[in-house]
Amino acid sequence: MQPIEQKYAQLGEILDSMGKVVVAFSGGVDSAFLLKAALEFLGPDRVLAITADSETYPVREKEEAIALAKELHAPHIVIHTSELAIPGYAENPTNRCYFCKNSLFDHLIPIAKERGYDHVVFGAIADDLGEHRPGLQAAHEQGVRAPLLEAGIKKSEIRHLSRQFGLRTWDKPSFACLSSRIPYGEAITAHKLSMIDQAEDFLIQLGFRQVRVRQHENLARIEVPASDLGEVLAVADTVHAKLKEIGYAYVTMDLKGYRSGSLNEVLPADQQAVHANAASN
Repeated sequence: MQPIEQKYAQLGEILDSMGKVVVAFSGGVDSAFLLKAALEFLGPDRVLAITADSETYPVREKEEAIALAKELHAPHIVIHTSELAIPGYAENPTNRCYFCKNSLFDHLIPIAKERGYDHVVFGAIADDLGEHRPGLQAAHEQGVRAPLLEAGIKKSEIRHLSRQFGLRTWDKPSFACLSSRIPYGEAITAHKLSMIDQAEDFLIQLGFRQVRVRQHENLARIEVPASDLGEVLAVADTVHAKLKEIGYAYVTMDLKGYRSGSLNEVLPADQQAVHANAASN
């Protein structure tokens, strides 16, 4: 097994070989670490962070990405995209993430070329191998690189190094786009995404860090870590009132607690492994 320091040095060699890079920057654990490493190994003159703001991206995440880029002194721009405008996306197929990443790269690659950057990179990691990741397929097809994955760096190592480097994202909860809260086959709409965003933001303001509000038509199914279930129940009346105000007819809690990709659990057994497509869902 390679020491973590050796992997980080290899990451530096990979990045340096790329010349100038555009970093797809969501502000999450992995993209923040990738941006930090790119700035360290290449310098700000060879790095541009781009954040895509869309209906599926919570306002709080965009604001955090902007603040973090400023803290890192990274050249940074925010562009506006719309997943709902992508043919086939709103129907919410099981390969939804392919459409999303493919569209993202369709936006980033022309910007990179226009501004003189040699590569577009994104934050896929070694843990993603062995899972069905439609985004990786889109990246491969478009020639987008994943330096963290190429260096064999895992999530636990990213968190360790992020803490060592003073990145405040080192213990940030995992995140996935808001569309991942809607069961496959149920239409994705801007209204549903807004409801989910408002509901999760409210729960986060109450102090719950790892939160998912899965939306089943007019029912909200709240997921928090099992250790937090009692704390949610202690403020159940407040949560119920707020989510009803947002527009949910029913508000429930998942007694099994938060787990990634819980919406995959209703798929046939032979598809669950295939469609467990985002460990951060």
